Amino acid sequence: MASATDNPTQPNGGPVNLVPRVFTAEEHPITLQAIDHDALHVLKKLNASGFSGYLVGGGVRDLYLGKQPKDFDISTDARPGQIRKLFPNSTVIGRRFRLVQVYFAHGKIVEVSTLRSLDEHDLEGPEAILAPNNTFGTVAEDAQRRDLTINGLFFDIRDQTIIDYVDGVQDLDRAIIRMIGDPERRIHRDPVRMIRAIRHSARNNFRIEERTWKAICDNCQMLRHCPPSRLRDELLKDLYSGYTSAWIETAIDSGIFLSLFPLYRKAFSRQAEAGMHPRARLLKLTTVLDRLNQHAGPRRAHQLPDYFLLALILIPWADSRYGIFSQQHTSSALFQLAKKIRGDIDQEIGQQLNLRRSLRQEASSLLSNLAVLLQYQDNNLWPKWLKNKSYFPNASLLHSCYMEAMFGIPSPYRQTGAVAEIEEEPARPSRQREEYRRGRPAFSSKAKGGIFGFKK
Repeated sequence: MASATDNPTQPNGGPVNLVPRVFTAEEHPITLQAIDHDALHVLKKLNASGFSGYLVGGGVRDLYLGKQPKDFDISTDARPGQIRKLFPNSTVIGRRFRLVQVYFAHGKIVEVSTLRSLDEHDLEGPEAILAPNNTFGTVAEDAQRRDLTINGLFFDIRDQTIIDYVDGVQDLDRAIIRMIGDPERRIHRDPVRMIRAIRHSARNNFRIEERTWKAICDNCQMLRHCPPSRLRDELLKDLYSGYTSAWIETAIDSGIFLSLFPLYRKAFSRQAEAGMHPRARLLKLTTVLDRLNQHAGPRRAHQLPDYFLLALILIPWADSRYGIFSQQHTSSALFQLAKKIRGDIDQEIGQQLNLRRSLRQEASSLLSNLAVLLQYQDNNLWPKWLKNKSYFPNASLLHSCYMEAMFGIPSPYRQTGAVAEIEEEPARPSRQREEYRRGRPAFSSKAKGGIFGFKK
């Protein structure tokens, strides 16, 4: 894991400048044509109404890097109530810090927030709420509350300038991930910032600068203080990202991965043949997963279900723990194996990541049935009872992913269509059958002549 020390920092942490660097239109690659039409409409309407409006955060970062942003977030000096009046097609959400969601056609949402002086996770205590006037701030204060320098940039459409209080442009040019302010303090306030730092390092192939990296490694165990559902949601973002392999490699090096998946601790400590160590197998498996997710595209066509991702991530652990690939399994042994796997998942990560019971059960079932599929490599020899199971398409896809990762046999992506169909389009009774049930009692007959054979 390489680190960067190129950028000077203040004694209390990452760079925070009282006077911003302003990059003119000639000094950066962002153009108005690259900005989403609806986001541009919101910005223009804010400006026309006498307010300042800025494209902020990941939208500026991605446009600077030549990528297509997933979201175009906006910050303004207008208050939530004022924003709401400007956009009738909007609603105010949030309790501790309110923001406005502006709705457009096809389900598109542009989020507009008032410039703030504090991040919601910098408040003291989980129930702390500040008076509205105390949370609003300036552009400089809003930049300082953000997590990473590369996410602390503001783009003003009026003169097409980038406003930079945190040396974010310099870090983008040098491919560096750096926390704003003192990394130790920022992590203690919100440990999830460690996951985000690793995420952007993996997705952009950026280095994590030395002080930020040390703070992450020293504080990785603090993730246990975060709400489980929040950890789960952040983890799923990375498993669906298409950059899971790079993310896991950095997460393992930092200790973050073992904080999220403590059941891997013993597996990583065991000796194994070259290429068969759980870490090596995990990286191979997630490389296949990345190919499938990238094939699905940004709209996540044929998206794999959450429990499939969990099962794939746990394959090396399950084999290290139970030797599932080195033993012959009878039906009763499979039941016991699934039960043991489910017990470990419940104890080690089930509550810690707030995983649904159905998700844990499906993942356990996939892992136990993977052992059967590997026993019968020829499709024609797979047990008929297994082929007839509703989860067989998922199990066969997991088998294909494993075979590609370990033996180079390509996994046909078309199989994920079946997975998506099972997940998203459950079988429904036909319309004709529904009408039949509504119109006639169960004991009635279409034949003339009465009921139960009695004549009228």
